[in-house]
Amino acid sequence: MRGFLLVAPVALILAGCNAADRSNIGNAVENAGTEIGNGAADIVEGAGNVLEDAGNAVTILPPSRDDWVGRWTGVEGTYLVVSKGATAGSYKLEMQYTLDDKGIFDGTGSDAGIAFTRPDGKQELRASNGDATGLKYLAGKKDCLKVKDGEGYCRD
Repeated sequence: MRGFLLVAPVALILAGCNAADRSNIGNAVENAGTEIGNGAADIVEGAGNVLEDAGNAVTILPPSRDDWVGRWTGVEGTYLVVSKGATAGSYKLEMQYTLDDKGIFDGTGSDAGIAFTRPDGKQELRASNGDATGLKYLAGKKDCLKVKDGEGYCRD
């Protein structure tokens, strides 16, 4: 019995250690699970941000008016030369648009044509025919561009 009294406290100490170790292991597993869950949430949130940023990076190009590139003739010495710009959907418009006014203007393809600004304000070059320009010299022509009534250019 005496041997039992010596072994019993040692067994209790070992049993206590084992319980503490088990408790520490349980805590470690619980903490690891929490950290894994938090890490997974961070990954999902990060992926959502990447997808959102990718969606913001989508660029819508202006409509192409590349088939309008070339020289167009107006009346009384007026003309229009449409050239491609540096980026898709951008254009350079060289024009003599009155007897006294000429210039080179940057344009951008739009749903209706090519939008641009010159000293007389914002303008839009649109597909037309000679009759719609209001200019007798262009009447009957089919392949034309019009800025406004009284200003148009056609291909011969």
